[in-house]
Amino acid sequence: MRNNYFEKLVRYMKNVYHVDCGLNKLSDGRVNPTYCTGQVILPVLFGFLLRIRSFNELNLMIKNHEFSKLFPEGTKLPQIDAIRDTLKVIDIDGLKQINQHIIKKSAENKVFDNGTIDGYTVVAIDGTKFFGSNKKSCPECLKNTKGEMTHCFHSGAVMSTVGMGPKLVIGFEMYKPGQDAVAKDEGELSVGKRLISSAVKSYRKLMDVVVYDALACNSVWINHCRNLGIDAIVRAKNNNNNSLRLVKRGQISRRQLMFGKMK
Repeated sequence: MRNNYFEKLVRYMKNVYHVDCGLNKLSDGRVNPTYCTGQVILPVLFGFLLRIRSFNELNLMIKNHEFSKLFPEGTKLPQIDAIRDTLKVIDIDGLKQINQHIIKKSAENKVFDNGTIDGYTVVAIDGTKFFGSNKKSCPECLKNTKGEMTHCFHSGAVMSTVGMGPKLVIGFEMYKPGQDAVAKDEGELSVGKRLISSAVKSYRKLMDVVVYDALACNSVWINHCRNLGIDAIVRAKNNNNNSLRLVKRGQISRRQLMFGKMK
């Protein structure tokens, strides 16, 4: 770990964005905990910043006191069991409020005044899987059944700035599971529409263009972005897509829909 650079980054996060104050306000469902929520989450944040791939690796770094210079002398950090127990019951809304504060502070500091690509502030949306298990599940899990085995998982759509400058996460939305045994789980495009609607409502000045993959190559997504006043760029495969034919006929302008051929 490049200690000098990392220490400067942590100090910047505290002095400019006051991340430590936000973490100290977090709460969770534990009873009589040894460590407050903020104390538990801070090592996890360091793990994300350092791109640590597993809890075992994070636990080893904690045991080797690799974060000791980032805390007052004598500070005792939680072990990995306490971190797991806290993450299970943490208040997600509190984390969202921290991210909202970071976004607003970035806007106040004019971080994106020059845009991210050719003077435009460009954001991208993509779906991702957060967790999956063939044994563990909760009422909010999505389900995929093959034969006698049911795989339970959580997925979501995430929006982030792309191009020059910091990569700021503007927001995320979780997929909603089916409401009964025959109902289908929510699709990525529906989640993406909900995500961009929410983001535009809160951070309209932070986005000029939204980029999505071939999933959004349809009039539903394009018209949704147009109604929100956002230009849409869709990177689509060179296939026989209805939206491609509409562009060729002039029914959708190239400004509304731009394509890049994928190899």
